[in-house]
Amino acid sequence: MAGLGAPQFYLMHFMPYPDVVPNRPQGQWVDIPNTHFDPKVGYKLYKEYIDELVLGDKLGFDGLVVNEHHATFYSLMPSCQLIASALAVLTERAKICVMGTPIGLTYPHRLAEEYAMLDVMSGGRLECAFPLGTGMEYWVNPLSPATARERFREGMDILMQAWTKPGPSRYDGDFYQYKYLNCFPLPYQKPHPKIYVVGSGTEDTVNYAAERGYGYSQVFTPIPAQLKSFENYRAVAAKHNQPTDSESIIISAMVFVAESEEKAIEEGRDHILFYFKNLLKTDSHLNSPPGYLPVERLRKRLESGVTELDVTWEGLTTVYRTALGTPDHVAERIAFWCEQAQSTKIILHLHVGDMPHWKAVKNITLFAEEVIPRVRKLMSSSVQVAAE
Repeated sequence: MAGLGAPQFYLMHFMPYPDVVPNRPQGQWVDIPNTHFDPKVGYKLYKEYIDELVLGDKLGFDGLVVNEHHATFYSLMPSCQLIASALAVLTERAKICVMGTPIGLTYPHRLAEEYAMLDVMSGGRLECAFPLGTGMEYWVNPLSPATARERFREGMDILMQAWTKPGPSRYDGDFYQYKYLNCFPLPYQKPHPKIYVVGSGTEDTVNYAAERGYGYSQVFTPIPAQLKSFENYRAVAAKHNQPTDSESIIISAMVFVAESEEKAIEEGRDHILFYFKNLLKTDSHLNSPPGYLPVERLRKRLESGVTELDVTWEGLTTVYRTALGTPDHVAERIAFWCEQAQSTKIILHLHVGDMPHWKAVKNITLFAEEVIPRVRKLMSSSVQVAAE
């Protein structure tokens, strides 16, 4: 593990709406009637969710991650900027990572201004991760998914021009035209906040991030596929003379910490299974609307014949980064995953699925107080041994 550096721990919240819809899984179906939403329940959940993230700042997490999804039970965060702005005021030290608004589904200059505003409000604590957006986002927005990738790249060009080129400047593209591109305010950090691209392993997304010198994070794909993507990312970055380090790659894990392995399984396993069996599920046609996937990726998916995976606990713990157990066990797993991926930035999902607030607080607190020091000691010892 020589040369990796100190690990950084980011606390992430999906903000699900974990109520029960009769005879339907809650997840990412965009056609579940919104009459199932109870504003009084939502009020309580928002307060709990924000309290958990603020607790993470107080307990010493290096960063807080908020994301964005639309029109589903999967997330109560249709605007990650709103939650990030609350965190900018309520927290003092942790980085705030927006992971993030799909730039092709909004006006890029507006997003550049909003993110710059957050960076200034937080005193330079903002980090930005840009997703293409899930297939469901394109069912509930009036844009063709066939143009998603081109819009994404053009939007990123506009954002970078708005942040780095003195304005007003002009931009003439295929989807956006600006006579006066004049970001006001500008970001606190110079030349701009740290940027990542979030993907699921599509080759052109990995290559794009590497060629541009952005960081990369891959979500909800098996570990071997992620490691292959990370290897390709570093190779492409080197080919284009883009420097990479242990912060260029973000990995994530679902974790529950308790006094014993039995207690951790008892208190945490069902919530992780709920997340994968219910909140993460959707129909294939919603997940991949026509034109959303590159042709080659779609061909491989169809040739595989796989339509839906049977979620079992054994399967999850084999192919995904899930760890339930004592602080020692969890720390050892995280240190191994960091070394395996050559990454020092790890996102922790410590409120998972339908987990109640008291369990999330317990999990966040135990992780901060018992696991973080152990991981730092393990990784520090590994560096010292390797250097001898």
